[in-house]
Amino acid sequence: MTTILEEAQAYEAQQLKNIADLEAVSVQQEIKKEVRKNKDGEEYQIAYVVIGGVEYRVPNSVLTQIKDISEAKPEMKTFKVSKKGEGLNTTYMVIDLE
Repeated sequence: MTTILEEAQAYEAQQLKNIADLEAVSVQQEIKKEVRKNKDGEEYQIAYVVIGGVEYRVPNSVLTQIKDISEAKPEMKTFKVSKKGEGLNTTYMVIDLE
């Protein structure tokens, strides 16, 4: 039996990471979408990939860039995402690795 104190001390809040935290991502990686609620209870849709049991958010701007790159280079296999800025001022750049 575990006490509340023991559980609290072992607890680590699950945080959603960003696809820019990964060194490389395959274009064949499965993507998931779901509706979640923010701290105010408002719903929003999120796209993410799960790698090694960790969720990584995939911003819509990244998906748009991958679409554009794949139209010019259909054989694209892997990419990396560069992230600059924070919050609403964040910009992403998709870099084709192959």
